[in-house]
Amino acid sequence: MEQTNNNGTLTLEKKRSLSPETSEEARVLGISEYEGAAQCLSEAFAVDEVARYFIDTDDMATYSEEHKWKLHCDIIRYVTAAHCYKGIVTTIGPNYDAVALWMPPGQNMDDWWTILRSGMWRLYYKLSSEGKKRFYSEFLPLLHHTKHEIMGERDDDSYYLVYLGSKPSARGKGYARKLIEHMTSQADLENRATYLESSADINVAYYTKYGFSLKKEICLERGPVPIKLGIMVREPQSIAGGSKLKEQAVVVREEGC
Repeated sequence: MEQTNNNGTLTLEKKRSLSPETSEEARVLGISEYEGAAQCLSEAFAVDEVARYFIDTDDMATYSEEHKWKLHCDIIRYVTAAHCYKGIVTTIGPNYDAVALWMPPGQNMDDWWTILRSGMWRLYYKLSSEGKKRFYSEFLPLLHHTKHEIMGERDDDSYYLVYLGSKPSARGKGYARKLIEHMTSQADLENRATYLESSADINVAYYTKYGFSLKKEICLERGPVPIKLGIMVREPQSIAGGSKLKEQAVVVREEGC
């Protein structure tokens, strides 16, 4: 539900009881619903090369697939919780059928309080020795430095699409498009760019349809085969009659934080 306050600020309220109509609209989640969102993303990224990069390591070769799946789900759960606290988590569908994790301008999940309450700190003890090297010494620094390189002075003044995924059973319904447009329309109102990393070549063409352009390709190189990510940016697009709307800003009303 959207309400406009007296000061012209757009407020997105989170509703858990959804009618069939509202389940087809993007909505913002609070921390009380992070488990459902994380389950969706765990299924969506079950075989994603980047998601598996921290798990499919030589020093975890003897572990069962059940153990690796649990670790995969834990990583997604912690990241989703962190975005509920410091970012914006949106979903669509009657049962968290598609989910997007966003980091809005001026926010990040690097502070200790967010790391503690989201559970991110547990990864240091759950990842294998090689998994830790890949996550903390390669992956995170590479993404941080690349985003700063591409965005420059706008690095802290842009929207960041961190995760976007749909359950296999919910694909082909236009849910991903609605989640993208839900936030990029806000970025347009604020005249801000949107940044993402695509972990699959096929998605580069998909994101291009929504105004993103490929800026650079980077690789994760500690595995047997380099894993490529496409860096994409969507510049803000003008909206007819948008001068008045640009005064509005999204405020996320969090539950249980």
